[in-house]
Formats: sequence, C-alpha cells, structure tokens
Amino acid sequence: MNKRKIMVVTGTRAEYGLLYWIMREIEADSGLVLQLVVTGAHLSPDFGMTYRLIEEDGFRIDEKLEMLLSNDSPTAVTKSVGLAVIGFADVLDRLKPDIALLIGDRFEMFAAAQAAMINRIPIAHIHGGEVTEGAIDEAIRHSITKMSHIHFVAAEAYRQRVIQLGENKDFIYNYGAPGVENIKRVKLLSRLQLEEAIDFPLGLLTFLVTYHPVTLEGKGPRRAMEELITALEHFPDAHIIFTKPNSDADGKIIIDMMDHYAEKYPERIKVFASMGQVNYLSTLRQCDVVIGNSSSGIIEAPIFQKPTINIGRRQSGRLKATSIIDCTETSDSIRDAISLAISLDFQSSLRDVQAPYGDGDTAKNIKNCLKSINLQNLINKKFYDI
Repeated sequence: MNKRKIMVVTGTRAEYGLLYWIMREIEADSGLVLQLVVTGAHLSPDFGMTYRLIEEDGFRIDEKLEMLLSNDSPTAVTKSVGLAVIGFADVLDRLKPDIALLIGDRFEMFAAAQAAMINRIPIAHIHGGEVTEGAIDEAIRHSITKMSHIHFVAAEAYRQRVIQLGENKDFIYNYGAPGVENIKRVKLLSRLQLEEAIDFPLGLLTFLVTYHPVTLEGKGPRRAMEELITALEHFPDAHIIFTKPNSDADGKIIIDMMDHYAEKYPERIKVFASMGQVNYLSTLRQCDVVIGNSSSGIIEAPIFQKPTINIGRRQSGRLKATSIIDCTETSDSIRDAISLAISLDFQSSLRDVQAPYGDGDTAKNIKNCLKSINLQNLINKKFYDI
C-alpha cells in the first residue's frame, strides 16, 4: 500500500509552533509521509532565519520557497503572494502530495491554497470559522475555508460558522486549538532557566508584548505604536519582552520602533525576532501581563490564567476568556487596562478562568483523520445549504 503524503506548509514562527506536534504525529506514522514546505518569514534574515530552528528540531525540509520581497508595503505583499503562487505550482508538481495541510489566515497559506485548489489536491485547513474583524486575515481565512475540503476547527462556534459558509458538516472536525496541546506537551522552563536561556532578567512586574499591524483599520502602525509606548512609560519598573510582528504590510515600522524603544532602556527591555516555542511559552507562563493584539493572548494566555490586554479590533470576534481585557488604541485606554490587569481584584479572578479552545488532544486526532479519510470524490464539493 502506498503511503499517503501529507504536505505541511509553514511561513512563520507562530505557525510552526502550532504545527509542531501534528508534524511529529505524521512523521511517526508508518502509513504517512510528511512533506514539509517552509516559506515566508522563515527564510528572511529580518525575522531570524527561523527555518534553522525547524532543522535543529530534526525535521527534514523538503522545499524552501522564497517569496518575500524586501519591502513591506501593500504592493510588495501583493507581489509576494503572486510569487508564492508561482512557486507553489512547481512545489506541488515535484512533491505531488495527497493532502495539503494549511493553518490559519496568512497570505502564505492563501497562496498555497490557490495552487493546491487548481491542482485538484485536497486541502485540510486548521483554525477555520474564526473572526478577526480588524485584519485582512478575516477574508483570507474564509477564502481558504471555501477552497478547503477538510476542516479542523478550534471550537463549536467555529464549526457552526464553517457550516454557515456552506461546507459539509461531515468534513468539519472540532478537535480544539493546537496551541492548547503545545502547552500541555512541552516541558517549560523555570523562571531561572528562562532568564538564562533568553539572557534577560524578569522583573517584579514583567510584560510580554506582541503587536502586529492592523491591516484594515486603526491609527496606522506608527501612531498605534506611539500610543502603546506612551502607555508602557507609565510602568517604569516593568521589565518588557517584545516579540516582533510577522511579515505583514507595514510591519517594519513597528519593528524599528520596538528596537529604538529597547535601546533607551536596555536593562529592562529586550526585543526578540523569534524566541522559539519553549522560550515563548515559558515566558507566557512567567510573565505578569500579555499585551498586544496577537492570537496567542486570546488562545494560549488563558490556559496559564494570565491577563491579556487586547488592543484594538485585530482580534474582534474571537471567543474570549474572562482574563482578556479589551481596550482601544489609545495610551489612556491601554494604561487603564494594564492597571486593571495587575490589580489585586482582577488577579484574584484569574483563578476561575476557563479557556474555551479544547482540552489538548488535537494532533493525534488530526493525524488519524488525515490518514483514514476517504479522498475519493472529496474534491467535488457541493454547497451545503442550512
């Protein structure tokens, strides 16, 4: 019997972290072949050349697809998508996978989905059905859903939304969020081990900050970062760990401002292009407040019962635990949210936080589905009316 070939695509450090255990499960199964395609920020010096971390973890990379232009303007990102579609056409011709496994809502996945769809390769999509009203990710995610044939959603509400999009409920599986499983399976570092690993001392008050460009609305990246930095200035004793944004349009403005701010206070601020999964999750466990507009503040932070300051509308529409404090992109609103998060009353309430994204057995369930699902006639989808 021929082994079923599963092509997994990753373009950023965050995606790789979420895909890690799924890839391990595929790799360990004698009936499957893992085909790993690395693209996007993984291959960029500006984002830490993180493909090296993948290789250090022992994975064999089958294809490295260059696609990012040096500019991060919307025009450049659009051209990068075009380059990626062309590149994936060749990749698919060489690898000839049985299933393409894609995750999330980034433009790298959008390009891969287009190429796979046209080549009549079944697409399995993770994290469909979610809503992020302040970013182009919203349209990309739903577009990938419509191009996909197998859907792995993170919550029941998202399963219902994928059905609402016209997908057959028989091919929609609620196995929870991969990020939950990562936390349960990764051996995290103690506080002292973490400080040594990242060469940075945690403070009596430590903030973990990740801020991405808001691609549909907001004040613009420069003004938004100015407001965030102004708010952080109200907490002069806090030690701050910044993780840089992904390779989105206008991301370099934010990166430059993070670097400049850290140069002013090197003893208590440090910026990372990529921390690696163990260091990042360990920091998430050890910090006092998560600040920004990243999905990790929505999905992973509540598992550690950590407060999240969710800035702006980038994550609007996602299911949120009670540990998440929404605020606007103004310094006053951000400052007030941080003050609330570190207050004794709010800290006491965190003991009762319930994370809404599953119980952490995602990877094996996804692997078993990819292995057993009947691919015959899967490509010929019908719109599922409700």
